[in-house]
Amino acid sequence: MQTEEGRPESGGDGGGLRDRLIDTGVALVDAEGAAALSLREIARRAGVSHGAPRRYFPTHLELLSAIARRGFAQLGAEAGRALDGTGPEPRARLTALAGAYLAFAAEHRGMYELMFRHDLLESDGLGLRETSLPLFGMFTDLVARVRPETEPAVVAGALWANLHGVAQLWGWGSLQLASGADDVAPLLAAVLDAHLGPEPR
Repeated sequence: MQTEEGRPESGGDGGGLRDRLIDTGVALVDAEGAAALSLREIARRAGVSHGAPRRYFPTHLELLSAIARRGFAQLGAEAGRALDGTGPEPRARLTALAGAYLAFAAEHRGMYELMFRHDLLESDGLGLRETSLPLFGMFTDLVARVRPETEPAVVAGALWANLHGVAQLWGWGSLQLASGADDVAPLLAAVLDAHLGPEPR
C-alpha cells in the first residue's frame, strides 16, 4: 500500500505506485499523445501529489523512458505474434515483422513518437538503446538470411529507416496524398522490394 505522497507503507517496496505512474503515462500517451506527458498531469491522473513521481523518477526523462520501455515491450510482443503466425521462409517473416512495425506505429501514434525521441535514446543510463536494439537485431538476422551477400546490418538499417519514414508520413497523411494509396500494404511491398530485390515469382 502507498501513501498519497508515494511513500511505501510499512513492509511495502513502492512498486505499486511506480507501476501505477507508468500505467497512467501509457494510457495518457495513447489517448492524448506524447506532448501530454507532464509529470504534473501524470501525477494528477494517478491520484497523487505532483511531487510523488520524483520518489521513483528523479527526472522527467526517467519517467518518460519507463513509459517508452513499455512501448518497446508491446511492440516486441506484437512482432513476436506476427512471426508466430508466419512460416519459416525468411522473406515472409521479414514482411510480417515490417507489417507489425507499421501497424504498431499507426495504432499507437503517441507511444511511437515517444519511443524514438532522441533525448531518450541518447540519454545515458535510461536503457532505451538496450530495449530497442533487439528489434533491430531481428531485422538484421532476417536480412542476412534473405540477402547473405550484403552487409546485413547496413541493409537492415536502411530498411528500418525507410519503414520509419513510411510510418511517420502515413501518420501525417502525407503519403496517402502523394501516392494516392489508401492502404499501406503496397508501400510496404515497395519498400521490401527496394531493399531486398523483387520477390521471386
